[in-house]
Amino acid sequence: MSFVFPPPATVSVPVVGTTERFPVHRIYCVGRNYEEHAKEMGFTGREPPFFFLKPADAIVAVEAGQTGVIPYPSLTSNLHHEIELVVAIGTGGKNIKAADAHKHVYGYAVGLDMTRRDLQGEMKKQGRPWCIGKGYDHSAPIGPITPAAQAGDVANAELYVQVGGKDRQRSHVSKLIWNIAETIEHLSAAWELQPGDLIYTGTPEGVAAVVSGDTMVGEVQGLGTLTVKVA
Repeated sequence: MSFVFPPPATVSVPVVGTTERFPVHRIYCVGRNYEEHAKEMGFTGREPPFFFLKPADAIVAVEAGQTGVIPYPSLTSNLHHEIELVVAIGTGGKNIKAADAHKHVYGYAVGLDMTRRDLQGEMKKQGRPWCIGKGYDHSAPIGPITPAAQAGDVANAELYVQVGGKDRQRSHVSKLIWNIAETIEHLSAAWELQPGDLIYTGTPEGVAAVVSGDTMVGEVQGLGTLTVKVA
């Protein structure tokens, strides 16, 4: 088989404890999945889950112990951090029941859903898709994936992000409106999940702006830290 130009390399994420890497298929993100974050965005209550996507090549994979670097993106003056637990799918499926969801999970990681908040807000006002606010280049930093058997009690893990050594966001995965299994059930009813899919499960309250020169340090308990500097 020949191509009109060389195809891009497969986007991948390191895996804890091995030299193998996790090839990325799609990135699904869950919107407003912590109640207090929903409130700070102007919404309340347990609404049905909704999803948006980022392109696979928005990934910025950061090796353990390293500091990833992302450029301050164009067209925005209000770049926000959103710390998230990321679920890595190892076995695909459609219409997966919540009770069976754990069978489809390969592992977990720490992720940042970086957001051009001003552009997202403007698109919301106009009733237009907000891909420009969420799905831009370098918008999905992620740390190494920890296989599920080694990840501990992820469902009750603390997660946080600090900027300049000070807390910005701090909460617990147990506060998800739609938990990991429920999210997989809803998501797989709309798309057939594939090995290599990543699910950014939502962010707690405290989202705020970063500027060039800021360093973000995020953690989900048991999964290590993710350090990312804004260039």
